[in-house]
Amino acid sequence: MIRKLLPVLLALVGLSIGAGAGLILRPVPEPPLAGDAAEAPAAEPQDAAEPEVPPEYVKLNNQFVVPVMEDGKVISMVILSLSLEIEPGKSQDVYAREPKLRDVFLQVLFDHANAGGFQGSFTDGSNLVLLRRALHEASMSVIGEVVKDVLISDIARQDS
Repeated sequence: MIRKLLPVLLALVGLSIGAGAGLILRPVPEPPLAGDAAEAPAAEPQDAAEPEVPPEYVKLNNQFVVPVMEDGKVISMVILSLSLEIEPGKSQDVYAREPKLRDVFLQVLFDHANAGGFQGSFTDGSNLVLLRRALHEASMSVIGEVVKDVLISDIARQDS
């Protein structure tokens, strides 16, 4: 008797668990559209704010190669790929100024290397925050407020 009843009980338990999970995990209903006046509360004013336009990202074409020196000798090389978070529609402005951007970025990267920023734990969060901030300031000196942030998309150090 139990052998015949056990599969039925297991099926009922599984069905109950599935139904409970379905109720708990069901998606939240979408809010009514602005045109659905019958469903919108009369006392609540409609939000007239424009939707925020997401930024664009521009990946600079070539990697940056930075030598790390010690006692006048190259002890390692750091290779970075950088991307810029910019205002929408401004990517052509970035590409038009890319040679100047690369120049100021290399100067910042060389200064960072000379200050010891690429030695030891060079991927430490606070260390990278300082580097990104310096790169962002340098980019703003070239193309202004178009650049919202500088992203380090790849970074590697190859020791000699």
